[in-house]
Order: sequence, then structure tokens, then C-alpha cells
Amino acid sequence: MDTEQADLFVNLLASLRSTTLLNELLCAAQDEAQKSNCRISELRKSVQNGLVMSDWDRKLRNAVYKFLLSQPKIPKNNLHVNPELLKEPIPYIMKAQLTWEKKILKSLNSMCTELTIPLARSRTDKDKKDLTTRWTELGVDGPDLSQIRPVYAPKDFLDVVINLQNPNSANSGNIGTHDLPWGFIQVSIKVKTLNELRLQYSEMAITYCQTGTDDMSDIPPELFENERTKLGKKVLAKRHAPISREFSKKGCPVSMRAELWCQMLGVELEKVDYLYYEQLKGCVFQHDLLVDSLLYKDVKLTATNDDQYFVFEDFLYQVLLPFSRDTAVLKHFQHNSATPPKSYIRGKLGMEEFAVTYPPSGVIPFHGFAMYVAPLCYLYNDVVQLYFVFRHMYTHYFFRLHSISSHPQGIVGLSLLFENLLQAEEPELFFHLKQVGCQPLRIAFKWLMRAFSGFLASDQVLLLWDRILAFDSLEILSVLAVAIFSFRKTNLMKVQNLNTAESVLADLFTLQVVPLLQLSLFSK
Repeated sequence: MDTEQADLFVNLLASLRSTTLLNELLCAAQDEAQKSNCRISELRKSVQNGLVMSDWDRKLRNAVYKFLLSQPKIPKNNLHVNPELLKEPIPYIMKAQLTWEKKILKSLNSMCTELTIPLARSRTDKDKKDLTTRWTELGVDGPDLSQIRPVYAPKDFLDVVINLQNPNSANSGNIGTHDLPWGFIQVSIKVKTLNELRLQYSEMAITYCQTGTDDMSDIPPELFENERTKLGKKVLAKRHAPISREFSKKGCPVSMRAELWCQMLGVELEKVDYLYYEQLKGCVFQHDLLVDSLLYKDVKLTATNDDQYFVFEDFLYQVLLPFSRDTAVLKHFQHNSATPPKSYIRGKLGMEEFAVTYPPSGVIPFHGFAMYVAPLCYLYNDVVQLYFVFRHMYTHYFFRLHSISSHPQGIVGLSLLFENLLQAEEPELFFHLKQVGCQPLRIAFKWLMRAFSGFLASDQVLLLWDRILAFDSLEILSVLAVAIFSFRKTNLMKVQNLNTAESVLADLFTLQVVPLLQLSLFSK
């Protein structure tokens, strides 16, 4: 075992020890040892066989797989690099992220000052009782939100992203004629080419039948769905994350999606998880945070105004309010360019020993944040299961969509990938839009930042997110954004300004995600 493997093993063991799994495994091994009547020399093999037969082999494999997926990919020559550089190796990008974080905090503090309300306060006994009584009906008689405004929206974040530029390459003249800066993104990040994406998403090729398409070539749709259902039942019975991922690359059958997503994300609820959620609820009852009002306002402005999601308003509060108190979310900052925002206990401003993470999850919501949860409400009736699936989706994928980083699946990388693909596949369209003052990213950015939630029909969002989970990548978002521009090309070539282009692309509700992705990736 080399040094890299040894370090990985130590980290894996530490990760397992932080869960109940290892302790439960040791108890199960002890039970197997007591059951065994074999000789001492055969005891080890007998215990191992017993654990395999009682499904512990699968549980351990899933835990290891989940751990490996969460690890940042470190080049071999950077094994002993500063952990801060692993979060973000490019200094000017890290500086931009820190500046952005300060701007968000300043906006939050300004709101507190203007409205003369604290960042956090203890609830009165009357408030606690009222909130406890209304927990399943939080959309009724909510707080006064008339003066609450979102801290930032996708448009504000886009302005930060498009101003990113390497100070060492500005005006250097190193840009070749084959790589003209037509787009907004001027950052040099390695993103995939169309051919690399075709290889990555080869299971989505037009020659393969997919869940989410009506055209099955020579195979009747009913036959394909029946075969997928039969195979899906076998996959679910295995309860092994890699098998579930492989199966889901062609889409998840609707009746199996909820369970398949749980398997891919490693969500297996136990009593301790329900107790943990209740503890988070208790924290909500205990303290009122300004972030609560931001979340209420966001739900009111987005999901409540959406015909697809307004019925889930109460569910959204029951997920988002506990999420803001969940300190387990802080773990994702270990491989995120962002840092948890800090505030100071009243009267201790500037004294680091009195600095606390605010909110406890470290996540300040933006306008549209609730839409990361809304589509999941179609899958899970159990709010605790919904909560943990969302938390896993956020800490593994969605956090990348609103933090500045050089990660290829971060919002900067996805924006660059979108511009590169559109410029390569539709150069005439890209140039026309640029000439009339309509940079394509101005329209597509909000789609990318919200993973298309709230823009597509809910069933299409779920088909898209199937592929995010199955291929363990957000790059499919950029591919779909390009596909939509290509699909509306005829009308877009006639526009003469940004407003007209936005109106052409305003309604995406009728679009079918899978055929568009297939055409974009494999039609040329």
C-alpha cells in the first residue's frame, strides 16, 4: 500500500467512525462470533461469511462507494498540497469568492440595520407554541415579509462571474484566432469538448431506448417500459449504489425513481435520522433567524407562484427551515471554494473567539434557492426522507451552482462549457446574438444556476436530474442549455435585442429533455 492509498484508508476509517455504521458492524460481527460453533482457526472466515449473508457486505460497500465519491480528485503530484489550495487552487478565483461572500454578508447586515431586526433571536414561549402548532401549515399566517428582499439573485451573481479575469493574462494577446473571446467567460478552465461529452454520455445515444422518450424506434414503448420495470426491480433488490447508477443512465422508471435516487445518494434512513430531524425542528422552534424570513420570501416568490409546486409550500418550509440549522451541511465546505459566513455575538464585534457560523448550515439562500427542493416533493411523502435526499443533493451537487470556483462542474466551468459548445455547434447563432447585444449566457445562466428547476415541466426536471445522479455530473445542464438554443434557432436568428430573445426562450414548459439532449450530443 503506497502513501496515497494509506492516507485514503485512514480518511475512510475516520469517516466510518463518524457514523453509526462501524459500531453496528462490530456488534453484528460479535453476534456472528457467538453464533459460530467452529474452531478458532476458522472463526474469522465464519464471521465474514455470516456478515455477507446478513447483508453487511453490501452496506459496507455502499458506504465505501459513497466516501470515494465525496473525495476531491487530487493529482498525484499534489498529494501533500495545502488543504486550502485543494478547495480552490487559483488565487484570483479564491479572492473573487471571498469578495463575493463579503458582499453577501454586507447585504444581509444592511437589511438588519435598515429593518432594525437581529440576525437571530430567541423565540418567546408563545411563539414556540404557535410554531409547533402550525408546523404542517406554515404557509398560513406566516411572518410579515413586505420589507424582506432576497440577498441576491442569479443576475447579481452573473455580474460577478463575467467580471472574473486572470490578472496575469489580461491584454497579453495570447488568445488565438481559433479561440476568439465571443463569450462572457474569460477564465481559462479545462472543460470538455463535444466528443468527450459524447463518450461520457454514450448510454444516452439515439440508438439506445430511454425512459423519457416516446420514440422507441422498433420497440413498442409498452414493451420497453415493461422490460425496464423488470430490470429495475432486480436492481432495487441488489441495493448497491453503482448498479443503481448504471441502470439509471437510461432514466429511472417513475415508480422506482424515489428508491433509486436514495440508493444512488446513499440515503438509508434509520431511527437516529428521524431523531436528528426532530432535533433540527427543535432548533427552529428555539430561535428565529433572519434567514427564516429570506426562505419564507423565496418560497412565496418562486414555488408559491408556480402552478406545479404551490401545493408543496408547507413541505418546503419543513425542509428549508431545519436545513438552515443543520451543522452537518458544513462538511461540504471542506471541498468547496466558499467558506461558511461568520457573525459575532452581540456586543463582541471583531472578537474572533465570539464569531459563530451564520446560519448554522453556512448557507445563505439566494432568490430561487427553494427550487432545489421543489421537484423532490413529487417523489417523497415522508418529509424526513425528503430532507435527507435534498441535503445529499445539495452537498454533492447544488452547492457548486452558486459558488465561484475553477472546478469543471462549478457554475463558472458550466458557463464556459455552455459558451464553448454553443460557439462550436451554432457559431452563426452565437455571433448573431452577440451582434444584437444579447450574450446567450445572460439568458442561460439562471437555468444553470437553478438546474432548470422552475423553467421546465416538473417531470422533465426529474428526467434531467436522473442523469445528473446517474452520471455523477452537472455538465448535462450546459448540454441542455445549448440544445434549447439550437431548438429555438430559427426564431432567435430574427431577434434584434435581448428582450426579444428572452421572450423567445421564456416558455420552456413544453420541451422534452431527453430528445433534446440526444439531438445535441449525437445528431452531428
